[in-house]
Amino acid sequence: MNDTQYNLNFEKLCNELQLGDLISSPKPISGGLLHRMYAIETTQANYAVKALNPQIMIRPAAVQNYIDSEKIASVAAEHIRAQPAKRLKGASMHNIDNQFYLIFDWIEGQRLEQDEVTINNSSLMGTILADIHKTDFRQLELDSSQATNSKKIDWMFYLNKGRNENSEWIKILDSTMDKLNEWSMKAKNSSSMLASDSVISHRDLEPKNVMWREDIPIIIDWESAGYINPMHDLVETAVYWSVDSSGSINEEKFLAFIGGYKKRVGSLTANWEVVLDIGFAGKLDWLEYSLKRSLRIECTDIEEQLLGTSQVIRTLEALKQYENMISDIKNWLNT
Repeated sequence: MNDTQYNLNFEKLCNELQLGDLISSPKPISGGLLHRMYAIETTQANYAVKALNPQIMIRPAAVQNYIDSEKIASVAAEHIRAQPAKRLKGASMHNIDNQFYLIFDWIEGQRLEQDEVTINNSSLMGTILADIHKTDFRQLELDSSQATNSKKIDWMFYLNKGRNENSEWIKILDSTMDKLNEWSMKAKNSSSMLASDSVISHRDLEPKNVMWREDIPIIIDWESAGYINPMHDLVETAVYWSVDSSGSINEEKFLAFIGGYKKRVGSLTANWEVVLDIGFAGKLDWLEYSLKRSLRIECTDIEEQLLGTSQVIRTLEALKQYENMISDIKNWLNT
């Protein structure tokens, strides 16, 4: 597969969308792990521009998924502090010379690092997640069959290809093969058991996707939004807001998040073992995508390949850490 380079043309973007004239060169800013973010300053305002990954956008469902996720963000913004992409000329997503963009008003605020998250932050985010779950999105008439289901992944294919290319992660992947198959089976079984109960949610409500302005959180980066089992979303997001930079989980922060959620919805009933098993699914999907990047199967350039390689190693470690914390989390939830 030939690499498809980002085709960035900010001057044309500003002209066609009437954003004003560029005052200075666009500045790359830290964003997510999929796309590229830039800060631009024009004669009208300051903006954050997300240049969507060309390899993602050639997927058959990608364009519609991004359109739907921005619709979800717009409805959510009526109930919580959320930032959808700007609607310009009747659309949220813009195609300039076969490069897709999302445009956002610049937010003066800060993200919290994992070690900076407080118990109060966790409790507040639990309440916000409940508010998202309670939001009525029926007006959007989205297809619930698009809900995430765990799929079978041929890990041996990637291991063999990695061996052929002498990838730096082959030893750790090889030593984890039995576990990968075990985790994949757990994710598949739990996915089937939880599929009948779903809500629309952000689905990636990590600290990196929240901007804080004077202690007020603004939820950003809605591109993963869609259907998900509510208890899966609850536990996964509670983990996001209670782990430190080393991957260790803090009981007080975790229970504060759950408590914040329960303030809005009342008592919780779930088969927590099944809910915790589905927690492997997203990490396994991310591992497969990182392997594709590292092996240049789905990759735009060398920078993205290196990112994929580092994420393979990091995600394998995250899967092991998650397995190790499941017993504690189940005990906390049951008591």
